[in-house]
Parts: sequence; C-alpha cells; structure tokens
Amino acid sequence: MSFSLFNPWSPWLTAIALNSLLLILAAVLPKKLLTPAGYRHAWFLGVVIWAAMGWRGYAVVMVYFLLGSAVTRLGIARKQAAGIAEGRSGQRGPENVWGSALTACICALAIASLNTWGDPLITRWVPLLALAYVSSFSTKLSDTTASEVGKAYGRRTFLITTLRPVPAGTEGAVSLEGTLAGIGGSALMASLAWGIGLITPWGIAICLVAALAATTLESWIGATLQNRFAWLTNELVNIINTTVGALLALVLGYGIG
Repeated sequence: MSFSLFNPWSPWLTAIALNSLLLILAAVLPKKLLTPAGYRHAWFLGVVIWAAMGWRGYAVVMVYFLLGSAVTRLGIARKQAAGIAEGRSGQRGPENVWGSALTACICALAIASLNTWGDPLITRWVPLLALAYVSSFSTKLSDTTASEVGKAYGRRTFLITTLRPVPAGTEGAVSLEGTLAGIGGSALMASLAWGIGLITPWGIAICLVAALAATTLESWIGATLQNRFAWLTNELVNIINTTVGALLALVLGYGIG
C-alpha cells in the first residue's frame, strides 16, 4: 500500500473540498452528532487523514465516527433515566474528537512522512503504521461499544479489579454483554480495514488482541486511578487507550512480520 502527503497539492485540495462539503451538510441536517466546535475539529482531522492516507484511511475514521455515534444512542432513554447517558444528548465536542483520534492522526502523518523518503528500509514501516492506525480506531470502537452496551443492556456489572457488583456506569465497571459487544465492535472495524486493503487477515486478529488488552487496561485505570487524579480525564484516558492499542498492534505486527 502507498500513501503520499506531497503530491503536491491535490490531496490537500481534495480533502479540503470534501470535508467542507460534509461540514455544510452537517450544518443543515437537523440531527447534530457533534457540537459546532466539534465539527470544526472534525473537519481539520478529516482533511489531515484524507491528505495523508487517501480514501482508505478516511473510510476508517468515518465508519468509526458513524458507528460510535450510533452506539452511543443505544438504550438512550434507559441511560438518561439512570443518569449515566453521555452529556449533550450524545453530541461530541473537540475533546472527544481528539481523545478518540489523536493517536490515529499521528499514525497517518507518520505514514505520509515516511512515504516521502522512498527508501524501502524506511517505507517498510508503512504497513505497520497502517495497522497501528486501524488498531487505534478498533480499540476505541471496542471501548465505546462495550461501555454503551454495558450501560444500556448489561444485566450484571462488576468492578474489574475486585469483581464486586457495582452500578452500571461506574468507572472501571465491566459486564459480559458489554465485553462481547466490544469484541464485536473491534472485529467489525478491523474487518472493514481488511476489506479495503489497509491490513492483512492477520491484522484483524492483531487488532482484536490489542483492543481487548487496551480496553482492559483502560477499565483498570478507571477503577484504580481516575478518581484519584483530577487531571486524568476521560479524554486523556481515551488517548492512553488508543495509544496502547496502536502500540500493541505495532509490536505484534512487527513480531509476526
């Protein structure tokens, strides 16, 4: 696979035109998935991803955005009644955009930069970074799906550190329903990436393992550290989560390759 950042201007012009059109459509549609500031940051993210990775990388981030937004709406009435629904009726702001996609954005820029070298010893890292890119979104969709399904439909919810029953929505809580849904979410994201040629079939398995390990770590952080440190916000934990997922995929992909 090959992605180019300097081609020289056409990828950027295409990215700006496409994302501007989508921003206009979002502005006129009655249902808002992001806040106004969230849309502006998503526009910038979309421009970078398209220019750096083309339509394949863009397809991954768009599918994540749509699926993640849809999952957030699952059982919304029940979650609102319990006081554990996402704020702003599920609309995401800039902090959510970058909490979910900062790691992926760095991977995309690294891919584009490496492709400018033309040295096979350097560009051989491009497929591994593409795997890390996909794994970051696979991890985040797994996390989002597990959390939202668990809050809406989890019959029994346990604290990951002690397995003590806790109310749904507790930081560090897990449920069987949420865990299985999270695995399904990561598998769906990775399968899409394989279907469009971003990763190999082995990459699907790697994304599943990386996502499960990263989301488990995130639950542990939520149960043990997040309430102790004010600076450890949900957005920062999301960045840690996606970064761990990406790095694990990079290491596993390098080992298998």
